[in-house]
Amino acid sequence: MTDAGHLERELADPIPDLPLPDLSAAASAAGLLDIAYAKLDSPLGALLLARTARGLLRVAYLDSSDEDEVLARLAARVSPRILAAPRDLDQPRRELEEYFAGRRSSFELPIDWRLTRGFSRRVLEATALIPYGSVSTYRNVAGEAGSPRASRAAGNALGSNPMPIVVPCHRVLHTGGGLGGYTGGLERKRLLLAIESGQQTLA
Repeated sequence: MTDAGHLERELADPIPDLPLPDLSAAASAAGLLDIAYAKLDSPLGALLLARTARGLLRVAYLDSSDEDEVLARLAARVSPRILAAPRDLDQPRRELEEYFAGRRSSFELPIDWRLTRGFSRRVLEATALIPYGSVSTYRNVAGEAGSPRASRAAGNALGSNPMPIVVPCHRVLHTGGGLGGYTGGLERKRLLLAIESGQQTLA
């Protein structure tokens, strides 16, 4: 016969908080995860990082882009099979933290370029080759991309760079030395250039 008092005590005890299962690993194993994403609280503000099996796909400043909007665009342009999977972004997060602390001068991340195409992709590929601590100009990267007179189009390509910081569009300036534009705002561009010149660390 059941002890009524014991049963009442069992029912009154709170259900223990159990860790949520890691759905990302199961989804990936089942071929149901195309885009993994995670957020990083960086010295420049919150960043959203996304990757595919090919490599890093997106770096977004979340104060200038809404998280849901970024994810919706990725779903529309690449795949709707998106899931938060912080472990899958361990390497990009670690390398960015090292960069902000001044301990890393290059990224060793595979890149998924599928959000870019044509001239824009060539501009970004040329920009990815600009060494740490160096700068180039819109005219120069346009030339490297095959259209030396297309400085304005090069600027537009850099303004829509899907992977700022990692693809270092902050290293591209006007021919006269002016900062030009930057997707994360000019203050961030100044800070990134200051890190790379050894004038400042952000971590």
